[in-house]
Amino acid sequence: MIRYKSTFLFSWFSYLLVVVVVLHSCSSDKNKSSETQKHASIGQAEIKYAKGFSITYYENFKVLRINSGGNKVKDTAVYVLLAKDKTVPQGYETAQIIRTPLNSLVGLSSSHIALADFADAVPAITGLGSLQYVSNPQVLKRISEGKIKETGDETTLNTELVINMKPGLVMVTGNPDDRFSRYSTLTSAGVPVMLNSDWLETTPLGKAEWVKVMGALMDREQAVNAKFNALEKKYNILAELGRNAVQKPKIITGLPYKDTWYVPAGESFMARFFEDAGTTYSWSSSKGTGSLALSFEMVAPVALQADFWLSPGALSSKDEIKAVDSRYQQFKSFRQNKIYNNNKRSTVSGTNDYWESGTVNPQLVLADMIAIFHPELLPQHELYYFKPVK
Repeated sequence: MIRYKSTFLFSWFSYLLVVVVVLHSCSSDKNKSSETQKHASIGQAEIKYAKGFSITYYENFKVLRINSGGNKVKDTAVYVLLAKDKTVPQGYETAQIIRTPLNSLVGLSSSHIALADFADAVPAITGLGSLQYVSNPQVLKRISEGKIKETGDETTLNTELVINMKPGLVMVTGNPDDRFSRYSTLTSAGVPVMLNSDWLETTPLGKAEWVKVMGALMDREQAVNAKFNALEKKYNILAELGRNAVQKPKIITGLPYKDTWYVPAGESFMARFFEDAGTTYSWSSSKGTGSLALSFEMVAPVALQADFWLSPGALSSKDEIKAVDSRYQQFKSFRQNKIYNNNKRSTVSGTNDYWESGTVNPQLVLADMIAIFHPELLPQHELYYFKPVK
């Protein structure tokens, strides 16, 4: 009887212990879940392609991380996106704090205009690196009204002006491994500086997905997700069409600058454009996400036989191309009138919308490329960014 009672008490104690552990575990999981999930009504950014950043959601704040080198785990910058009435959470005292929704943005690149426009955030733009190269009508209107100041770009930035403007964020462009030492004056003054390295992404959709950073800054994740999903669907349909093309014409791109011909590296988003457009690109197997610096002699053997020549600098006619270097006349693409440039939406002042809205509309860029290289696949498509060089 005593043995039974002891066994019973031990079993009952064990049961209670298990219950306590389970309840504690459930409580911990619940608390952890509540910390890492924002309210569903606000929504979260859905990152599918981009490798250069990540966004983690907590109960009352978001953490944005800009990743080193675009594809590495190491962080070069951590930002806490926090509502204006919230205090800085513990553990993030050294992070840059960005108050959301963002109400004042200084963008140093024209592509930052496109990001803001995608998230319906143009009214938040109060400064731009240059007021000369702008295509967006809404931004041009705000410039004419004196609502946007010219701050200078990364190399000519007027830090005193920017500090006096007290923007909620300055967005710059560069390599994340360069760190932020050049912007220490701004950050020391309490002005957050965010590095945009979308150009290091390996796919056009990954590059375009940086719109979701702007969505998070504006607390408009749901709307940005929906817009991105629509362009993503169109892009993937077009990419399947291009990749399945029977013929794969050979292409070259660019134009030498100071005796160096820069071409997209094989792991770059532009090389992926060429692949999705159904072409043969001679440097598709090269490493790197930026550009390859080649000599004319290295490119010439490929250029002589290439079926198409894409984006020959800022040149708009064959006469201009010939005037730069008479050897270009020997290129097959020159002789057969198959040269196309991305300056259809450019102005006499030098503004080119390809470098602005084209950065967030990869589906339009790809449609143009497929229509150029495989006109039979998109017979009704009217070129949007590209035009023939005659």
